[in-house]
Amino acid sequence: MSKYNPQQFDDIRPYYDSEIPAAMERIVNSDFFGLLCTYVYPGKNPEDVKKMMLSFQTIRDFQLEVMRCVNEQVIARSMTSFTYSGVEKLDPNKKYLFISNHRDIMLDACLLQYILYRNGHETTEITFGANLMSSPLVIDIGKANKMFRVERGGNMKDFYMSSKNLSEYIRYVLTEKGQGMWIAQRNGRTKDGKDQTDQGIIKMFCMSEPTDKIKALSELNIIPVSVSYEWESCDILKALELYESRYSKYIKKPGEDLNSILTGIAQPKGRVNFTFCDQITEADLHQFDNCTNNEYHRAVAQLIDKRIIEAYQLTPNNYIAHDLRYGQQLYRDHYTDEELNAFQAFMERLNTFDIAEPDVLKDLYLGIYANPIDSKLALKGNENEKM
Repeated sequence: MSKYNPQQFDDIRPYYDSEIPAAMERIVNSDFFGLLCTYVYPGKNPEDVKKMMLSFQTIRDFQLEVMRCVNEQVIARSMTSFTYSGVEKLDPNKKYLFISNHRDIMLDACLLQYILYRNGHETTEITFGANLMSSPLVIDIGKANKMFRVERGGNMKDFYMSSKNLSEYIRYVLTEKGQGMWIAQRNGRTKDGKDQTDQGIIKMFCMSEPTDKIKALSELNIIPVSVSYEWESCDILKALELYESRYSKYIKKPGEDLNSILTGIAQPKGRVNFTFCDQITEADLHQFDNCTNNEYHRAVAQLIDKRIIEAYQLTPNNYIAHDLRYGQQLYRDHYTDEELNAFQAFMERLNTFDIAEPDVLKDLYLGIYANPIDSKLALKGNENEKM
């Protein structure tokens, strides 16, 4: 017998298959449908695309015919290579909670779905911040793509209730609904290149199984996923946000999230890699039997960080940024003159912004690329050791 009433999740869940035809009707009648067609199906008659989408009856139809093409266009247009490893370790009969570092608003989760589909696995449900559900079109596309709403902010009582509801929904999806799930290791994207799991996320997972902290996590089948971009998605935008938020809370501008989504999709990304790390097993968790709950949440977060950071794929840009930031040539054998010149030419865009402290902005920008090296060094326990 189910522990949960599925109707309690109606305010956050993705669409059911029965809701897909109406959603497709709204999408094809959107003012932006022509623009979407041009990107996803270049050379195709929009009327033919419209007819195809109106024939969809299930989420699977939408994902395999539309989202698959979206991913293929993004890979073809903005990446020099797209690689992944570790997917062979996944059991097709198990449902996993994939926890990844978060560098791009949309692509981290969408590309993961593409990898799963290409390798014979079912796609997962995807967390989707309520702040991104800014228009009916975004809501329809998101919820038709197995995205579910995650509330952020609010007073302490509201935050507790939404966290508890989210925790119960995650457990319901994985243990009863029979779906996998993707969630970022923290709220919001990593802006500074430091991939750190928020222990509050681990605490939230445990809220729906409060009497057994080991079972609370082991039955979720947690798989850390390490996502690496050669050219960081929205790097300039992230550096500007870091610059503006040094002394006061950063307030997003109207349309900023949509701009980040579009920039992340279109911006050249060079080499992109996804690595599926080893599962967080029950044996892993039993290492922390004698921890307090707070210590347990922190220890598990650090274990996830360790696997993500170890698997992170460094590129010449990381080594270049580290050398430039620290005024050295420690990693000079990791990049060519051509790669150095390309990175410095890209950095010239920072000079177009009229700001009081341009050197600070440049340091923040370099940190986005240099910090993954420092994270790996910190894991090795010797900041002076060369990678």
